[in-house]
Amino acid sequence: MSILHLFLMFIRIGFFTIGGGLASLPLLKTAVVDGGLLGSNEFIDMIAVSQSTPGPIGINMATYTGFRLASVQGSLAATAGIVLPSLVIIIFIAAFMKNYASNKIVKNVLWGIRPAAIGLIASASWYVISKSLLNDTPAFSLNIPALILFAVLFAAYRVKPLPAPIYILAGAVIGMVVF
Repeated sequence: MSILHLFLMFIRIGFFTIGGGLASLPLLKTAVVDGGLLGSNEFIDMIAVSQSTPGPIGINMATYTGFRLASVQGSLAATAGIVLPSLVIIIFIAAFMKNYASNKIVKNVLWGIRPAAIGLIASASWYVISKSLLNDTPAFSLNIPALILFAVLFAAYRVKPLPAPIYILAGAVIGMVVF
């Protein structure tokens, strides 16, 4: 895969990622999993690693994907591609928003974007849940060990809310042992 192709792929994703990094997951999945660049399991692993490392998930995933597909140059191209649209849009908004912030049309457009962002995040959530807690069978049977691990860690968090990295590390260690 060429560096230019990676950059253009991630710049397209960056332009349509409204609502944060989680909203980019369906677009990333379409580009890299459905496009045959990464496997489904590797994509799920990439989400887990990107969530548990510092920084925005979308940028972490772009960097990981770019590195996986084209080494350091690929990671730089993918990261630049996903960041550039947001940078340009934010500069544009900052320049014009103070003059139009109270405009009813602008308010309505921004209000209308919210459901799209929620839909993208819900789609990404369903994908992760279905790949993590359901078996890859036609009947989508429950993955009982994964479901138990989820329930135990969720209950532990509800009883004693410790910092998230502790539960992530616990899930990783238990996952290595059980799976």
